Amino acid sequence: MDLDPALLRTFIACVDAMSFTRAASAVHKSPATVSTQIARLEAGIGAPLFLRDTRNLALTQAGEQLETYARRLLRLHDEAVEAFRKPDLAGSITIGAPDDYISHLLPPVLRRFGQLFPRVTIKIVCAQSTVLAPQIERGEIDLAIVTRSRGVEGQLLRQEPMVWIASRDRIALERRPLPVALFEPGSQARNVVLAALARSAIRFQPAYESFSLSALLTVVEAGLAIAAVTRMSAPPSVTELAADGLPDIEHLDVALIRRAGSDDRLCDVMAEAIRQSAQGQSAQGQSAGGQNVGGQSAGGLAGPVRDGGDGGLAARVG
Repeated sequence: MDLDPALLRTFIACVDAMSFTRAASAVHKSPATVSTQIARLEAGIGAPLFLRDTRNLALTQAGEQLETYARRLLRLHDEAVEAFRKPDLAGSITIGAPDDYISHLLPPVLRRFGQLFPRVTIKIVCAQSTVLAPQIERGEIDLAIVTRSRGVEGQLLRQEPMVWIASRDRIALERRPLPVALFEPGSQARNVVLAALARSAIRFQPAYESFSLSALLTVVEAGLAIAAVTRMSAPPSVTELAADGLPDIEHLDVALIRRAGSDDRLCDVMAEAIRQSAQGQSAQGQSAGGQNVGGQSAGGLAGPVRDGGDGGLAARVG
């Protein structure tokens, strides 16, 4: 039995989109062609890969097993192709991202890129999304991984859940008003947290704020406040709070934006490497349940709602 990379690529597109129609757009084929390719793959495997109904797709057990192998095979296939087709790629490229996106999304990309294209110089700019978007517009950086917000779209890389975190002793949960550490004004992470709190009956106080993830984590680890961060950013040194006591928060859309005129080969290759890495990590995180810190209940937080504006901050960090 041969596993055709073209069929595997279509299969992975279907897994990521959970729709033959959306997958067809991603691989630039017609829905009929996608269905035919999946049927060929199922015939070769000897088992159905998807459970189909009129609206949704779901993987069968055979489909789940094939997904793991397919991603590994395609990654190795693409590395081999790039190693022999593009050894002459050279130049410099500047990539921007917030610190949590840099530490979680870029290491595998940079490692792979450095091995395949040693003549490429890569510069990393660490800044929050509210700073990176204007830098892209001014042409100061080539690519940026940012959080989507009003006026900032880009190519969607993944959707990242937001989780509430506290110190291990959860001491901040005993305080009233509830102290909440927030990202800087204008950030989408701050906006979705305040929107969630506004929908709740929790009496809270915006007690600390910073553009820096490490500063917010320091405040939380010290027990001075709780905070909400992306799940991938929550370290083992904090406790993830279950959503039964705190309001659910809208996920963040992580996107890739490019400066005008960045249609050169180097930017294209780097953008595709970032996209594949981000979506691959997202799929692995969903398969693993997305848990990286211990969850605990945060019940008993109901009370009169306090204005969640910027006034009356107890302290500021950064």
